[in-house]
Amino acid sequence: MIGIYARVSTEEQAKSGFSLDDQLRECRKKAATSEAAEYIDDVSGEFLDRPALSRLRQDVKDGVITKIVCLDPDRLSRKLMNQLLITDEFDKRGIELVFVNGEYAKTPEGQLFYSMRGAIAEFEKAKINERMSRGRREKARQGRVLRDFQIYGYGYDSEKEQIVINEAEAAVVRLVFDLFTQPNELVQGINGIAVYLTNKGVPTKRGASVWHRQVVRQMLMNEAYVGKFYQNKWNTEGMLGNQFRQPDEKVRMKIRPKEEWISLPCPSIIDEVKFEHAQRLLKESRRRWAGRSFNEYLLSGLVRCGSCGNTMAGRKAKNWSQHVFEYTDVKNTAGAKNKGCGRRVRCEQLDNQVWETVASWLNNPDEIAVAVEEKEGTPFEQVELERLQKELEKTKTGRKRLLKLFASGEEDIGEEDVRQELKELKEKEDKLNQRLNELLDQTKQQVDYEYSRNLIQEAAEYYLSKAQDQLTFEDKKELIRHVVREVRVFEESMEIYTF
Repeated sequence: MIGIYARVSTEEQAKSGFSLDDQLRECRKKAATSEAAEYIDDVSGEFLDRPALSRLRQDVKDGVITKIVCLDPDRLSRKLMNQLLITDEFDKRGIELVFVNGEYAKTPEGQLFYSMRGAIAEFEKAKINERMSRGRREKARQGRVLRDFQIYGYGYDSEKEQIVINEAEAAVVRLVFDLFTQPNELVQGINGIAVYLTNKGVPTKRGASVWHRQVVRQMLMNEAYVGKFYQNKWNTEGMLGNQFRQPDEKVRMKIRPKEEWISLPCPSIIDEVKFEHAQRLLKESRRRWAGRSFNEYLLSGLVRCGSCGNTMAGRKAKNWSQHVFEYTDVKNTAGAKNKGCGRRVRCEQLDNQVWETVASWLNNPDEIAVAVEEKEGTPFEQVELERLQKELEKTKTGRKRLLKLFASGEEDIGEEDVRQELKELKEKEDKLNQRLNELLDQTKQQVDYEYSRNLIQEAAEYYLSKAQDQLTFEDKKELIRHVVREVRVFEESMEIYTF
């Protein structure tokens, strides 16, 4: 029986004018019979594992097919190695392989010509991919967004090729960040937000009715909400064929070097201060909400030993026939890297100390200045930052120019002179980098200070909206978590670290 094999991918159909109907018509004419089995694929020829091709190979193996008609060798595969594997497989079983565009001769000359056509087809495929990738990158550099990336909170204007805000979804994004970063009585943690949105009937981007905690987490981590969106960030080369590969053979997506990312215009929905607060909370969330024990502890997940560095977990212990609650750094679990130094502190004692400190901040928000050193920013620092960055650029350019001149031999420069000059330029660059890092640290401290003051202010407003005798255990726990990053316990004292 004669088998007709035809293949087209959407990409090739659009660019080269191939169509399945054209291929089948030509192949039927070549076969000169209406009694032919047709095997049709609509996937890329880059991959060997294709549904119709696999069926054809199995039918050849079973002896059902004795002759195969195909439009062109590149329909069998776009990769020379795969082409040769397939034809060798057919040859071993005595299958007559016929191409509409050119004959396949089993002679040294015929094999050479066939291999050359396969190599050209593979080269053509690589060039198509390269041109398409280059075109996409160039469009991105022009500030054009190539497609709808399906980001919750945004839509896509195909005429202007820009990301635009979807106001209905943007309101949900703001709600998610508010619920996660501000004290409230509605939800607790990422899972609580997912349940809340599900119960309220808010649809996901894909229209699903159920929100999963991982979706909420990805929203909280998405820099697009502060206007930072990049194209060419991920390398997905080879992933197209994952649907045909075994799980252990699948190609993984890899992140490209940051200098290759292309920044695209994206309107912000969340301000940077709130976004940074969310990132800090996310880093701590696993420890803070790692699960609920039988007993509740006010500072669960926040306490650390100041001496050995172990976290201090709450537990119920026996002391002179009486049960007491304490925080301890002792780790008795198998595989614990650090067993702890044995520090213990009564829960009631530490809870009261921390709550009294936090409550004093909430009653007098300005007292945060005692916990976080205030530093006022000056225009000079910004000017100095810009000056240092320009000086660094000039130094790097000077080193490159010196090396180029020495390599070209155009100037009469001795090797020792070059070494000395390079050494001086390197020392200058190191000093400039050190000064630049110092200024950046100062700027960050100023931002952190303002950030801490805002957190205290938010918590104070929530705290003062309630009478002190109405505050529940959960209220206190939530307020402490809003402003306290960690509590460190020492032999004679304790220190509270804010965000």
